[in-house]
Amino acid sequence: MSALGIAATTAEQVDWALKNYLVVDDFIGVRQLLRESLRSLGARNIDQASSGGEAMGLLSRTRYDVVLCDFNLGEGKNGQQVLEEARMRNLLLPSSVFLMVSAEKSVESVMGAAEHQPDAYLVKPITEGVLLSRLNRVWRKKQVFSLIDQAYAEKDYLRAARLCDEQIEGNRAHEIDLLRMKARLMERSGEPGKARETYERVLAQREYQWARAGLAKIRMADGEYEQARQMFATVIAENRYYIDAYDQLALAYQSMGKHEEALGILERAARLSPNSVPRQRNLGQACLKLGNVGMAEKAFRKCMAVGEYSIRKTPDAYLGLARVCGLKNDPKEALQLLIAAQREFGAEHPDMELRAKITEGLVYHESGDYRRARKAGDELEALLQSTAERPDVATCLEMATLLFAVGVREAPVELLCYVIRNNHDNTLLQDEVQKIFEKARMGEEGEALIRGARKEAIDLMNQGVLLWKTGKLRDAVEWMRKARAALPHNVRILFNSAQILVSHMQQRGFDIALSDEAHAVLVHVDKLQPGQQRFAQLMEQLKLLVPKEESPDPVPGGAAPAA
Repeated sequence: MSALGIAATTAEQVDWALKNYLVVDDFIGVRQLLRESLRSLGARNIDQASSGGEAMGLLSRTRYDVVLCDFNLGEGKNGQQVLEEARMRNLLLPSSVFLMVSAEKSVESVMGAAEHQPDAYLVKPITEGVLLSRLNRVWRKKQVFSLIDQAYAEKDYLRAARLCDEQIEGNRAHEIDLLRMKARLMERSGEPGKARETYERVLAQREYQWARAGLAKIRMADGEYEQARQMFATVIAENRYYIDAYDQLALAYQSMGKHEEALGILERAARLSPNSVPRQRNLGQACLKLGNVGMAEKAFRKCMAVGEYSIRKTPDAYLGLARVCGLKNDPKEALQLLIAAQREFGAEHPDMELRAKITEGLVYHESGDYRRARKAGDELEALLQSTAERPDVATCLEMATLLFAVGVREAPVELLCYVIRNNHDNTLLQDEVQKIFEKARMGEEGEALIRGARKEAIDLMNQGVLLWKTGKLRDAVEWMRKARAALPHNVRILFNSAQILVSHMQQRGFDIALSDEAHAVLVHVDKLQPGQQRFAQLMEQLKLLVPKEESPDPVPGGAAPAA
């Protein structure tokens, strides 16, 4: 019998006695009731936690099969944040069941929990019959997806998609969920055509809003923003609580340059589900871009409040609010926020000092203190000269904007050329860089600098490819290592480097060091630009090269898209 068949068979015979359970509730009486309900099912190994923090400690030490977690846990993390962090830190097995338990029936609470996709949402009071019924249903479904989840965790998206097809043959009851998973895997594999076929197969059976939204995302990825906008708007008209459609509709508007409309959509989404840190951050940034200082302040303060105990707590809210304070001519609070941001995030974010200094300069400049703004610019220039590393694109653009504003020329030009070299085929980003040059009254010079930076990157990449195609594999590997060191975020160079490493092993035999190097390069690419076709193809080629006895463990942190 195949592994899939074994999974299906064992799912029919659930032995609740041998599983590990965690019950999380801040009231001892409720914990005891849930514990007794589980014991009546035969459960033996039951741990309890009275707070979100205590739950995270237990989840860090033990792999639980079943977690029953209350939504409201008093001071500290709530159930939504426990689930969010457990997923992001990969503390739950692919087959683990997470049941959110709550007496809350408000839209805000249910929407917030649903966005992080618990396996079920149970409303108190809970009877033993309801608990057993839901556990059985969810557990069996999880077993159908366990091998698919495993392949996803290993970032082997093509194999995971094939497993979906195999499971559909033997599990017609779960066909729609499996097709949903397959469509998302096809998107992650850079196969939008196959994802579209899967969504259309689902829609031929029934009008599922998630399938319609999936087609709209593919349209948007293809640059068909107006068609995508119409489709997302239709999904929202049919279900005003489909929150992801709001986020995607806002992106469609932003891609069309309609920032006011995007802001309106983000505001509606934040009213429906206000406890999302990323959504409040995006709303604040959109407001700031349009000069809506009052709404930006409200969004950033809300982001800080809901993020206090969340793993998604972000320095962006502190920096954004500091910018708001600068615009309100309140540099004192702005500086306090920057100090707090460095204290809160300095250990986890190596670029925190740099980002805080950029924001400090912008605050001074926007509040009219040009002397201090220039001083911040000088300090930034010194920071740049002291290290070869450069921050992410958004930070580079902000820094260049500030440096130009305070009269510095050479350092921002170098920064913008670095951005172009690392993104030489991104025309939208090139337009954004050109606008910064034009604002600095360097329009014609900027055009020439952009052309030159693009040519540098292309020449660097092409030389490595030429060495590869002429059979000089060792030289090609070395050349691409130097290219990666020079342009560590250029996706084309990274992909070609991984391809050359794979080709080297295909022709000259498996090498564990080269395999690890290629794997690390591909994981970096997937972080920079997920959903690239070459990523899925090269990961599969790399996996085929690994001798079975040396097959790597699953990549940590991979959580499969929800079915």
